[in-house]
Amino acid sequence: MRISAVGVIYLVVGAIVAATHDYFENIDTLKRFLSAVLAVVLWPLILIGIDLHIH
Repeated sequence: MRISAVGVIYLVVGAIVAATHDYFENIDTLKRFLSAVLAVVLWPLILIGIDLHIH
């Protein structure tokens, strides 16, 4: 499976956005890990104000 340069850039931007919104803080439970994964993949939603933290 190959991933394109656009895909890599998308994920890198997602990781940066997730990090700046504290999604990588204390990833010690499955809920927090899944929140971080969702934040990386769905980062445009974070930018429009949707909270992706799983409670």
